[in-house]
Amino acid sequence: MEFNACMKHKLVRKSVREFAEAELGPIAHEIDRQARFPLEVIEKMRPLNFFGLQAPKRYGGAELDSISYAVTVEEISRVSGSVGLCITVHNSVGVYPILKYGSQEQKERFVPKLASGEHIGAFCLTEANAGSDAGGVETHAMMDGDRYVINGTKIFVTNGGVCTVPLVFAITDPLKKPGENASVFIVEKGTPGFSVGEIEDLCGMRANPVSSLFFEDCRVPRENLLGREGDGLKIGLATLDTGRIGIGAQAVGIAQAAYEASVKYSKERQQFKKPISSFQSIQNMLADMATEIDAARLLVYRACAYRDSGKPFGKEAAMAKLHASATASRVTGKAVQIHGGYGYSKEYDVERYFRDAKVTEIYEGTSEIQRMVISRAILSEPV
Repeated sequence: MEFNACMKHKLVRKSVREFAEAELGPIAHEIDRQARFPLEVIEKMRPLNFFGLQAPKRYGGAELDSISYAVTVEEISRVSGSVGLCITVHNSVGVYPILKYGSQEQKERFVPKLASGEHIGAFCLTEANAGSDAGGVETHAMMDGDRYVINGTKIFVTNGGVCTVPLVFAITDPLKKPGENASVFIVEKGTPGFSVGEIEDLCGMRANPVSSLFFEDCRVPRENLLGREGDGLKIGLATLDTGRIGIGAQAVGIAQAAYEASVKYSKERQQFKKPISSFQSIQNMLADMATEIDAARLLVYRACAYRDSGKPFGKEAAMAKLHASATASRVTGKAVQIHGGYGYSKEYDVERYFRDAKVTEIYEGTSEIQRMVISRAILSEPV
């Protein structure tokens, strides 16, 4: 399998990096401190296809291959993990499920506005009693005439404060066994009974408007059911496979930023009358950081290649997400260590990278869930 960057991927990286450094670089520190979603930058991203990265061109998207998508998420996340999170969640778990499971009418109705960024997507699965255990979902949707009536609360919804077309996972037939009792609904902003909670005050990813979403007798048209009734788990698992590629790419971007900051600082910081980069202990840390990042990036690219070739890629996506998120945590921890006391100060960006990295081991399936996915795939393979 060929992983050498082709000219197309190099051009994608160059153009996205230039945009991110010019538009997000000057405000990345500020928006994290203020926990502010940078709408002024989002407006500039809309006409550049950031919200329709893999949507077909007939719907106004860029129709990029998966490696180009991963490169884009990595480069945005290298400057702002929060904005990178917005982009990957919107594309992978907001747009993708409609493209894969939606009716033609749903695709024509929702995808163009999602691809243009006029609508912002989100995927609502997590609840107070349903995180890793999707079977614990309590939100339910019952038929009443020609509409489903949704009741329940979703928590920790990425893009929650700005989403206009969230996809909502709900129980439609409590008498059926888990795996057949849930469905996914496209809920539009402005639907009576749908409301948004306060923005969460989080440790990291502070510039992303993560919030709870409330559904109280929220009446959704039958035609907003995604796929068939009972397809919820199937849609959810396929969506998470795709989402894990994006989170892996995001983790690589955060790690890359921390590594670059550490190399620069180690060359500038003087101790014992010479730069700390001359000390073997620092050199060892930098060598480990660089190696782990390259390995994580290649795992992400492998998952992308499997996806684009039409092969099953769930195991590969889980491996990429597991290793990349752990790499981000280790690399950012070492970055703080290399910076010493300054690394623990909000004056330097490495403490932001450190905070942002941790959640990559939690959302889109915890690292423990990734190990379950990987081990099940391994044990189901013929010897």
